[in-house]
Amino acid sequence: MRKVRADEYAEFAAARTGHLYRSACLLTAGDTHLAEDLVQETLGRLYVRWGRVSRADNPAAYAQTVLTRTFLAHRRRRSSRERAVEAFPDLPDGGGTDTPLRLTLLQALGRLPAKDRAVVVLRYWEDRSIEETASALNASSAAVRTRCSRALGRLRELLGEDIGEYVRP
Repeated sequence: MRKVRADEYAEFAAARTGHLYRSACLLTAGDTHLAEDLVQETLGRLYVRWGRVSRADNPAAYAQTVLTRTFLAHRRRRSSRERAVEAFPDLPDGGGTDTPLRLTLLQALGRLPAKDRAVVVLRYWEDRSIEETASALNASSAAVRTRCSRALGRLRELLGEDIGEYVRP
């Protein structure tokens, strides 16, 4: 890669890594190690195709799409030896008072199927339109609407009335 393109890529990667990591944490329901791996794989794929990515209308959206597809591909090929756990391990306190809310939301997201979780993250965390979400997931707009409705319903079931106790006044 030429020096100019390498510099452009490095600047883009430095600017987007934090956002990609936060999205990956939501997609993985708080698995920070897997989130780091997904971001690293995403950035590697972007580096290989940087000539084309840099000419895209919205390289940040392209990066988010690559991250989401990388996550879904990882979920499909996960080893049969890996097992999901019911409870989070002890996590250091980030000093914030919203930690119980964050953990409750991450646990609820973790109980959604991977595609439903991806739809929720893209639509409500990334604030993407239904059409943009459908494009990122290679799905129809109707499928995204259906998944959104079902995923939000499932989150409401999981969170119930108790979610109000975590919200700060």
